[in-house]
Amino acid sequence: MLKINIGDFPEWAEFVAQDEDGTWWAYEAHPNKHDHGWYENEVGRYQRLKKQAPNPEWERALIQLKK
Repeated sequence: MLKINIGDFPEWAEFVAQDEDGTWWAYEAHPNKHDHGWYENEVGRYQRLKKQAPNPEWERALIQLKK
Protein backbone atom coordinates (compact mmCIF):
# COMPACT_ATOMS: atom_id res chain seq x y z
CA MET A 1 0.00 0.00 0.00
CA LEU A 2 1.24 3.47 -0.89
CA LYS A 3 2.26 5.27 2.27
CA ILE A 4 3.77 8.45 0.87
CA ASN A 5 2.22 11.86 0.32
CA ILE A 6 1.52 13.32 -3.11
CA GLY A 7 4.00 16.08 -2.18
CA ASP A 8 6.71 13.42 -2.06
CA PHE A 9 6.48 12.91 -5.84
CA PRO A 10 8.53 14.96 -8.29
CA GLU A 11 6.34 17.33 -10.31
CA TRP A 12 7.19 15.44 -13.53
CA ALA A 13 6.13 12.01 -12.18
CA GLU A 14 3.44 10.25 -14.21
CA PHE A 15 3.68 6.86 -12.45
CA VAL A 16 4.86 5.45 -9.13
CA ALA A 17 5.64 1.80 -8.57
CA GLN A 18 6.88 -0.40 -5.74
CA ASP A 19 9.43 -3.16 -6.24
CA GLU A 20 9.24 -6.51 -4.45
CA ASP A 21 11.89 -5.33 -1.94
CA GLY A 22 9.59 -2.44 -0.90
CA THR A 23 11.34 0.39 -2.77
CA TRP A 24 9.05 3.02 -4.31
CA TRP A 25 10.07 4.75 -7.54
CA ALA A 26 8.66 7.68 -9.55
CA TYR A 27 8.69 7.46 -13.35
CA GLU A 28 8.06 10.06 -16.01
CA ALA A 29 7.01 7.36 -18.51
CA HIS A 30 5.32 3.99 -18.02
CA PRO A 31 7.97 1.66 -16.52
CA ASN A 32 8.75 -1.87 -17.64
CA LYS A 33 8.31 -4.87 -15.34
CA HIS A 34 11.11 -7.33 -14.60
CA ASP A 35 11.30 -10.37 -12.29
CA HIS A 36 11.23 -8.46 -8.99
CA GLY A 37 10.21 -4.92 -9.76
CA TRP A 38 10.02 -2.09 -12.27
CA TYR A 39 12.61 -0.24 -14.34
CA GLU A 40 12.72 2.82 -16.55
CA ASN A 41 12.07 2.26 -20.23
CA GLU A 42 14.85 4.59 -21.45
CA VAL A 43 12.30 7.36 -21.97
CA GLY A 44 11.92 10.01 -19.30
CA ARG A 45 13.25 10.43 -15.81
CA TYR A 46 13.00 8.21 -12.75
CA GLN A 47 13.76 8.72 -9.07
CA ARG A 48 13.91 6.52 -5.98
CA LEU A 49 11.38 7.77 -3.43
CA LYS A 50 11.58 5.62 -0.30
CA LYS A 51 11.77 2.04 0.93
CA GLN A 52 9.09 0.29 2.97
CA ALA A 53 8.46 -3.32 3.94
CA PRO A 54 8.81 -5.87 1.11
CA ASN A 55 5.64 -6.26 -0.94
CA PRO A 56 4.77 -9.76 -2.18
CA GLU A 57 2.05 -8.19 -4.37
CA TRP A 58 4.40 -5.65 -5.95
CA GLU A 59 3.00 -6.35 -9.44
CA ARG A 60 -0.20 -4.56 -8.36
CA ALA A 61 1.75 -1.55 -7.07
CA LEU A 62 1.97 0.45 -10.31
CA ILE A 63 -0.04 3.66 -9.99
CA GLN A 64 -0.69 6.17 -12.76
CA LEU A 65 -0.74 9.66 -11.24
CA LYS A 66 -1.70 11.67 -14.32
CA LYS A 67 -3.66 10.86 -17.45
